[in-house]
Amino acid sequence: MNHVRGTQDAGAEWRVDAKTAQAIVAARWQDPFAVLGPHETPQGTAIRALVPDAEALSAIPKDGSAEIPLTPRGGGLFEGLAAGREGRFRYSLRAANAEGSWEFIDPYALAPVLGAMDDYLLVEGTHRLLYERLGAHPMLFDGFDGVHFAVWAPHAQRVSVVGDFNGWDGRRCQMRKRIDSGVWEIFAPGVREEAVYKYEIISRDGRLLPLKADPLGFAAELRPSTASIVARTDRFAWTDADFRARCAKGDFRRKPMAIYEVHLGSWKRGEAGRFLTYDELADELIPYAADLGFTHLELLPISEHPLDESWGYQPIGLFAPTRRFGDPAGFARFIDRAHAAGLGVILDWVPAHFPTDIHGLAAFDGEPLYEHGDPRRGFHPDWNTAIYDFGRREVTNFLTANALFWLDRYHTDGLRVDAVASMLYLDYSRQPGEWAPNPDGGNDNRDAVAFLRSVNELAYATDPGAVTIAEESTAWDGVSRPTSAGGLGFGFKWNMGFMHDTLDYMALDPVHRKWHHDKLTFGLLYAFSENFVLPLSHDEVVHGKGSLLQKMSGDDWQKFANLRAYYAYMWAHPGKKLLFMGQEFAQRREWCADRGLDWSLLEAPIHKGVQDLIRDLNKLHRTMPALHARDCEAEGFRWIVSEDRDQSVVVFARFGAERDAPVVMATNFTPEPRLRYKIGLPRPGTWREILNTDASPYGGSGMGNFGAVIASSEPSHGLPASAELTLPPLASLYFTPSDA
Repeated sequence: MNHVRGTQDAGAEWRVDAKTAQAIVAARWQDPFAVLGPHETPQGTAIRALVPDAEALSAIPKDGSAEIPLTPRGGGLFEGLAAGREGRFRYSLRAANAEGSWEFIDPYALAPVLGAMDDYLLVEGTHRLLYERLGAHPMLFDGFDGVHFAVWAPHAQRVSVVGDFNGWDGRRCQMRKRIDSGVWEIFAPGVREEAVYKYEIISRDGRLLPLKADPLGFAAELRPSTASIVARTDRFAWTDADFRARCAKGDFRRKPMAIYEVHLGSWKRGEAGRFLTYDELADELIPYAADLGFTHLELLPISEHPLDESWGYQPIGLFAPTRRFGDPAGFARFIDRAHAAGLGVILDWVPAHFPTDIHGLAAFDGEPLYEHGDPRRGFHPDWNTAIYDFGRREVTNFLTANALFWLDRYHTDGLRVDAVASMLYLDYSRQPGEWAPNPDGGNDNRDAVAFLRSVNELAYATDPGAVTIAEESTAWDGVSRPTSAGGLGFGFKWNMGFMHDTLDYMALDPVHRKWHHDKLTFGLLYAFSENFVLPLSHDEVVHGKGSLLQKMSGDDWQKFANLRAYYAYMWAHPGKKLLFMGQEFAQRREWCADRGLDWSLLEAPIHKGVQDLIRDLNKLHRTMPALHARDCEAEGFRWIVSEDRDQSVVVFARFGAERDAPVVMATNFTPEPRLRYKIGLPRPGTWREILNTDASPYGGSGMGNFGAVIASSEPSHGLPASAELTLPPLASLYFTPSDA
């Protein structure tokens, strides 16, 4: 379309027509780069610029030739002719008004930053490094410092980047649309890091939408403000090469893994209840977790989210570490220091759904874009959130790139994927008629399945030291099976059945436990069907459920004894370990995200004793291969006593490689001591008692086996040797051969 005047006014063919000029001034022209900036005409190069604050404007050629005055057309639109010039040439714009003059680079005089390959990869859904192309990127482009902005909004009629650098005026930085991909872009010279911005979008039907935060923004304002902030994530000086190299070696299933799950906003608070910064958390949380012997920190979602009460599970800024604790560099320092202390960092990642806050992804360009258009697939009734359209390649590309972003830019060591079950089933939490089945009637979300498989394949291919963990609570087959064998490809799956069954058992009065003995033993029927993590997570100590200590039966002494016995039973059970913060010292109150943990409890020896027990359990877990090396293999486990319902006793053995010393665990889940309790053992000789949860330093009664038992060659329980034990009340004991 020709937007200049017709040939009837041949002397002014280079001038833009009135209709186009009005549309540009109103920021309602779909292709501003076709009008603004330099354009060749038969008379020379026409230059047009929209500078609403200017009363006079001229172009200053960089070659030193005479400036080119631009004539006002009204509404801040100026145009002029560089007679005799052909093609693009470098110039700046000089504006003036009653308050003074200023000079700047015309963004419409610059070429696009993105290329055809970016369009192709995004539409194909394979742009692994999408975060290097979309979002806000400070750069030197065509000789000018500035920021390149790019956002996907294919249905939009117009998109502008607005911010503190242009008075939040949508007329000033109207973006170029890349027709093949629906991405809008502009390079804005002179914009710097820390600039605050959003996108102003006109929908296809002409509506001016609420300002939108950048879906690929790398930093954001502190709530309740919601704008994105220009930030770099590619220049941090990492010091963790040795740690990452070690993580990349070996089979993660055969490594120790004891995870400390943390909500950064409530682990500890500063004065007047303020949040600690990433650096303060690095000073306190990292040495604390390392001293207790945990191998990993798992952080509840740290992607930017508008509501504290969501704990991060309703994120909007998926690429931005939350501003609550500092800037992106602060978060990078936190992870680098965790690695220096030998701790991996796992992020809770939420690709299942997103909130519908108006500045976020919902109806991003005026229509369903990131969310599925059919509410039967695009709306989550439990959480009143939107569900991603897993069948749209650009959307899954966005999510996949986000997963890889955290592994790449922030060196995280894994992702725990939230609410996987809600992604796998079309009828999840829906009544008949509220969901749309597959053409063959199936209820599996095949698009989501394909997405999860792809994410896992790419995560392990790009970062061999990383691990993915699924929070998945159903009987879906093969969650942690490789995709090549038909599985979803996760490294591990949370064992929700173990957690529910055993906590139900521990809540029972011991007199009733014999009737529910299978709650202890049933889990071993499927313990090796997946690669499991045994989780005692935040979900179990909130919303009226009480703390783990409160869940235990009996009086206060019995509650502590039950808790200690339970922890030792769990640490010996096949599966990696996860414990939510505060439970390592027997927090009495249930968790509240609005306050720090009750650290004063550690002044009481009985609470300090539980903390010491966790430290000792983690040490044994790390140093004794029998307690971790075959967590995911049936050959690493053997029942010795599984059916003593009447006395509520269980005994089993754990094994590593052939050269590794076995560990035998025995638990008495009643307050009655069991004297001369006979068990089978793998071999005769002296067996050291390496752990006793009834030991006095832990807060117990001090009953035990004086440090060792002697196993005779008399067979028992199908094993070649046997010994008689003293089993203290409500206690777990570990034994290993004395020559280990």
